[in-house]
Amino acid sequence: MRTLTTLLLLFCFATAATAQKKGRWENLSSLDAWRNFKSPTVNEQWKPIPKGFMLAGKGGGDIITKNQYENFELHLEWKISVNGNSGIFFHVVENDDVKYVWQSGPEMQILDNDGHPDGKIKTHRAGDNYDLQSCTVETVKPPGQWNKVKLIVNKGKVEHWLNGVKVVEYQLGSPEWEELYKKSKFKDMPLYGKGGKGHIALQDHGDQVWFRNIRIRSL
Repeated sequence: MRTLTTLLLLFCFATAATAQKKGRWENLSSLDAWRNFKSPTVNEQWKPIPKGFMLAGKGGGDIITKNQYENFELHLEWKISVNGNSGIFFHVVENDDVKYVWQSGPEMQILDNDGHPDGKIKTHRAGDNYDLQSCTVETVKPPGQWNKVKLIVNKGKVEHWLNGVKVVEYQLGSPEWEELYKKSKFKDMPLYGKGGKGHIALQDHGDQVWFRNIRIRSL
């Protein structure tokens, strides 16, 4: 009887913890919450800074959250170096068929629009749904200044917010999404945008980039 009661109590505690976790903010500002893609550790080129971390130089590799997320709201701040390029990915799948985070995870672009060559390409600018959809309005700040991101993914509906403005909106799997996907460089990648659940990733594109005040909550 005591064993049954103990099991019931443990079940109740576990259920309560799960319910509490949904909607509760989780701090991702420490590198302890991250690891390199397909690696248990984080490369030393990723270095702590106050309230966050930075990619100090080439060779750091893309990093992903240790946890996976399906429906979520992600907040963070980023700043990029002059002529720099990086990105924020979600629903990143980690398996033998995926060699890079961008083969599965849709990207919210990070870029020095005026300095990097990609700034001349529509759908490759800061805040864009990379290579699929451009921002409705440009709100990005110059290199060296902090930009505020809110990325919402809920039942396939995705919103990119940059510096307090919703700049991109789309529905994963919709006819409109499929048309954009078929015209993009990802058209031959069958898992692109199809994960449904996965890791958040931050990109090493060979340029210095800073991230801070990173937090996420499940929806």
